[in-house]
Amino acid sequence: MSVYFNNMNTNDPLPEVIEGEVNVEFSLSDLNDMGPLHNLLHDDSINDILINGPENVYIERAGILERTAIRFSSDDEVRALAEKIVAAVGREIPTHRPLVDARLLDGSRVNIIAPPLAVDGTVISIRKFPKQKITIDVMQEQKNISMNVAEFLKACAKSRVNIIISGGTGSGKTTLLNAISQYIDHRERIVTIEEAAELQLQQPHVVRLETLPASKRENTEEVSIRDLVRNALRMRPDRIIVGEVRGPEAFDMMQAMNTGHEGSLATIHANHPRDALSRMENMLSMANLHIPAKALRFQMAASLHLIIQVSRMRDGHRRITHISEIVGMEGDVITMHDLFNFVPKGEDDKGMLTGNFVWSGIMPRFVRRVAYYGEKERLEKALGVPIPLK
Repeated sequence: MSVYFNNMNTNDPLPEVIEGEVNVEFSLSDLNDMGPLHNLLHDDSINDILINGPENVYIERAGILERTAIRFSSDDEVRALAEKIVAAVGREIPTHRPLVDARLLDGSRVNIIAPPLAVDGTVISIRKFPKQKITIDVMQEQKNISMNVAEFLKACAKSRVNIIISGGTGSGKTTLLNAISQYIDHRERIVTIEEAAELQLQQPHVVRLETLPASKRENTEEVSIRDLVRNALRMRPDRIIVGEVRGPEAFDMMQAMNTGHEGSLATIHANHPRDALSRMENMLSMANLHIPAKALRFQMAASLHLIIQVSRMRDGHRRITHISEIVGMEGDVITMHDLFNFVPKGEDDKGMLTGNFVWSGIMPRFVRRVAYYGEKERLEKALGVPIPLK
């Protein structure tokens, strides 16, 4: 059976999303917006839309991938959709390097890779921007975190603690960064730096910077995240927030945290807090400054306060699994300890993991900083014990 979308109202429901039952063909010239993807983009239950060539379109709901009934008539149609997406934000898919990051007008993140790099046809990956503002309180209600962890994160944000959020793809790093940032003082000047702008800060004084790819057509040179971090240091920021650290800009980010821009935040791809430190060290070495490894580790230990590990677990639920504090150096090794851990117990009758967020009993080393910023009572509430300051 074939279903044609010509002259169809894009608000009409799509066929039921069941693998292999419906063959959907469409022409972009006959439809507004994103054709049959329109409804997927407006379905708040969908987190990701994944187009793997003309024959395979998947979505992710609640951490679970489903194959949809949508089919494109040819890879030319997929490529046309890709061109439409990037043109809307003033970008292009270079013929010499058909690989691009972009975003939709609602902030959803898009990655496009086309042949010959993608062997089986143009691939479009859309990470949707949630319409609901995810706050720390919402995360607590959804059981991504506990009340104690929620209060702890609020105290850290208000007390200008330097935080790296670590996790795998789709684990919720950017969502958590957005949630934590909502507790930054509205009197502060914040500079955000991203490859594709998706952070949604609520403060009145936010400067948003976005990288620029090289383009022969537009006669533009590449402006990297490292270029923007260096420039941000000259913009009188109180805090610098980097959407994702993935290269030599890590060195400049560490410098910023060490030179009066406390309370800065960034995300990094890693599967464990200790792995995050290793990746950070590797990225620092990419700066080619010929600094000894021990000196780089010393700078990391002096700059960072917390690494928050987030994970999409086997039940599809995203949770904070570790909150680890950087303690200092012992010889050539950066020392750290866990302040909070998620300890799984089992699963309920719906297949959802159950467990507790457990405080390790270790008092954070930055308690005086928290007290200085007036957050001592909140931290005591988070830990459940009085905080000695003498």
